[in-house]
Amino acid sequence: MRFTLTDEQRGFADALADLLQGGDVVAATRTWADGDPAAGLALWKRLADLGVSGLAVPEAHGGLGATPTDLVVAFEQLGRYAVPGPWVESAAYLPALLADETVLSALAEGAIGSALVSGHAPGALDADVAAHVYVVEGDSVSEGTVGGLLRSVDPARRLFDVTAGEAVDGTFDRERAFDLAALACSAQLLGLGEQLLATTVDYVKQRKQFGRQIGSYQALKHALADVRIALDFVRPLLHGAALTFESADRSRDVSAAKVSASDAAYLAARTALQLHGAIGYTEEYDLSLWILKVRALVSAWGTASYHRGRVLDALTTRDAR
Repeated sequence: MRFTLTDEQRGFADALADLLQGGDVVAATRTWADGDPAAGLALWKRLADLGVSGLAVPEAHGGLGATPTDLVVAFEQLGRYAVPGPWVESAAYLPALLADETVLSALAEGAIGSALVSGHAPGALDADVAAHVYVVEGDSVSEGTVGGLLRSVDPARRLFDVTAGEAVDGTFDRERAFDLAALACSAQLLGLGEQLLATTVDYVKQRKQFGRQIGSYQALKHALADVRIALDFVRPLLHGAALTFESADRSRDVSAAKVSASDAAYLAARTALQLHGAIGYTEEYDLSLWILKVRALVSAWGTASYHRGRVLDALTTRDAR
């Protein structure tokens, strides 16, 4: 199994990084959290123009028909820069769930979609700016009517109550769509963890106490090394799950990647908060945008207990054979 990215995938990641570095994502995220989505929507359009919104949409419907690995590459960058908006719903979940050519073509062109998936979220993410909103409950998929704003641990993840309306006709592969969303979320968590680690390493190199850089203390080096190791263990699981996505082991591999990514990103967030000291607790400091997003995504698209249960079920079922 080959985990090395192709030249095209590395180039795509670099193009996304270049765009996001110059896109003032922090300012867009803060205004998005305050209910002013203008800057975030402008950023959404620029990313859609690069093809992010159409990655999982089949070529027959105007998308790129990209591989799950391509999706992972993109979502790691979206996580690294803490990009706001329902990207998992629009670019991963709904393209894998729906068969409506009109909706899929609109999503590929950059239309925003969101969904309330019963049992996995209290509300639909950023449904107020979405043109296509759905409620997925059991075996049914319905068009959704957006209600009131709900509270989220991450102010930039604005959850909305959604009421199910007219049922959508068709046959839906809900499990495959959920797995693709969980895979994309895992990639976001990896990107968030990588950025938290990089930010913290830079900080401890500059911060001084008692005339010494705090990064020179062995205990801090060990804490950062633990984060580095945890993140390094995520990447092969994540890429492995992308490569085996169309196999019978898909759910097991995706769940293993989600658990690993959640644990590693959470460790990165805790370590960053501890090593930054009191400044790390302030909302005004940009570090909080990454920390709060990690806290929200850890339980998004399946909690740790849910995904550990899926891995256990897959292993015990195999042993029973």
